Amino acid sequence: MTDVFAAIMAAHGAIRPQVPVSPLERSGQLSQELGCEVWLKCDHLLPIGAFKVRGATNKIHVLGEAARKTGVVTASTGNHGMAAAWAGSRAGVPVTVYVPASAVRSKLDAIERLGGRLVVVDGPAIEAELQARRFGVEHGVPYISPYNDADIVAGQGTIGVEIAEQAGADVLDAVFVCVGGGGLAGGLGTAIKQLSPRTRVVGVWPRNSVCMLRALEAGRIVDVEEQPTLSDATAGAVEQGSITFPICQRVIDDRITVTEAEIAAAMRAVASAERWMVEGAAGVALAGLMQRKDEWRGKKVAVVLCGRNIGLDRFVQAVGGSTGMTTATAGT
Repeated sequence: MTDVFAAIMAAHGAIRPQVPVSPLERSGQLSQELGCEVWLKCDHLLPIGAFKVRGATNKIHVLGEAARKTGVVTASTGNHGMAAAWAGSRAGVPVTVYVPASAVRSKLDAIERLGGRLVVVDGPAIEAELQARRFGVEHGVPYISPYNDADIVAGQGTIGVEIAEQAGADVLDAVFVCVGGGGLAGGLGTAIKQLSPRTRVVGVWPRNSVCMLRALEAGRIVDVEEQPTLSDATAGAVEQGSITFPICQRVIDDRITVTEAEIAAAMRAVASAERWMVEGAAGVALAGLMQRKDEWRGKKVAVVLCGRNIGLDRFVQAVGGSTGMTTATAGT
């Protein structure tokens, strides 16, 4: 863990000033409704609207001058591709992004606007990942994994450093974070365990997409059938041999799954309390706290709002219904 932490601390400096420190803000309304001190880590306010810009910027920095000659290739359901395109454009590095045909159209459009070249692949996200890797090997182009890469994990881990520094002497009791491939949870958790060891790291999954959770339960990476989820940013299989698996084994203390209804309720709660439109993956983290609010009553907790990249129509559809409901009925 010490090597991972050292890489995180190096990334903490390397990604500045391109990636600013995101705010850690207390939510008065959510604190009142949930009965605990709720602090929101606002990575949805970062460039491209998601935490992924941390890892991508660090990876492009580490690759350096060589990447300007070859370009880089990656695979993504949206946010990672946007982050790679954004970081690449600022460093003069061409970026090719393989995406599954099922990816959200608005995110694909954003990748192209940011300068990325799209290659659309039929089949699940893992197929886009495999084809991108194959292209990289055949053409001598560095492949940037969305999560299975030490430099990506280090970049994502800077969020944990920021949280610990922003909380200061008033130690957090827990940090709630969504889990997909494990880059965010693993990096954040590593930093938190070093800088604030009393703080529990709570991993939250959409019940429809639990690949890393099933791997943690089985003690090895296993095949898991997935269902569509509002949390498309965390969807997709975890590849065999992923470095994030043993990291998540070490740093995730508690595991929670949430339903699609709970995710939508959490997205609506953020909109009601803070007037922010966040994506499903951000809703996942808050949904975990809403479901377990009685366990954290009177405590101080942080919730990672990891992104805001959701189309308006999809957001409205997700949060539609009883506009009077904020947190009271979540978890029922």
